[in-house]
Amino acid sequence: MSKTAPSLVDTLFEAHVKHEVAALKGAKLKKFLEQEVDELLGYAEKVPLGRLISPEQVMGVIKRIAVNMELDAGIPELAAEMAAEVLKAPVQADTTLGEILSREQASGFIEEALELRQQRERIISEIMAHPVYQELVSNVVYHGLVNYLYEDNLITRSVPGVGSVMKFGKKMANKAVPGLDETFERRIKAWLAESLPGLIVRSEQFLHRALTDDELRDSVMAAWVSLENQTIAELQDGLGEVELQEFVVLGYDFWLNFRKTAYFEGCARAVVEHLFAKYGDRPVMDLLNDIGVTREVIVTEIAELGLPIIDVLHKEGYMEALVRRRLGSFYKSAAAKKLLAEG
Repeated sequence: MSKTAPSLVDTLFEAHVKHEVAALKGAKLKKFLEQEVDELLGYAEKVPLGRLISPEQVMGVIKRIAVNMELDAGIPELAAEMAAEVLKAPVQADTTLGEILSREQASGFIEEALELRQQRERIISEIMAHPVYQELVSNVVYHGLVNYLYEDNLITRSVPGVGSVMKFGKKMANKAVPGLDETFERRIKAWLAESLPGLIVRSEQFLHRALTDDELRDSVMAAWVSLENQTIAELQDGLGEVELQEFVVLGYDFWLNFRKTAYFEGCARAVVEHLFAKYGDRPVMDLLNDIGVTREVIVTEIAELGLPIIDVLHKEGYMEALVRRRLGSFYKSAAAKKLLAEG
């Protein structure tokens, strides 16, 4: 039994598929994509950003992707695994801190930090005013004073036996006058309560005088010099995988909560509104140029990443199947059959 000859529609369809598949390979595909990049960039030279997309559309993307997207619990686990592998990589033991951040760069960061004088003074003032710090100062002064009076003053250190006599006398006095220790303690603490505000003020004034730009610069640079020749592995000594995983989990939990805050939304909106205030009425190409996305960058990434992926898709049969799906509906349509019949 003889096979039925293919119809004209089928013959044209197969020829068209063959043509398109061949055009999506090798040099032909590379040339085609480069031409399309040029076409798109030509439009980017004329079309303003605000015509393509609005600030609310960008905010919508941020909300859907960054805020509302459900994140699988496996994400922090995977992140912790990758971080652990990074810490175990041989490069950690072969690289010094100074190779990553030069002394000149470190000095530049320090100089910028030193410009934050108001913030530094505010931090010092807030620490001084904190009840925990004030209690610490009070306890240190109290115990130092008591220790000095009974054990560590010049007389007890210089004259043998005086310290023992003073302790003995203290015990006898307590027997003769019960509660003398408590009275003494109350009076010292009452004196400290009156004197503490002045001590705190003087402490703050001392720190402001001592922590000058020159002093801080010298201290931090001295610390840097002592660290710059150590390897990254040496610097991270003591940070085990367990601690690292805990940090990753904490960071993940923080992000889940932070992304839902009004603060995050406000920051995102400020960035988006500034972007459109600056580029909304300007051609898209202005924005691309300012962030370094040139034709050369796009074409290079297409060649290095896009073409190899498409080549794999060809070998897997996906590209031909895609062409057949795209063209098949047309060649099976009544309009195509009518045109071919009329021809």
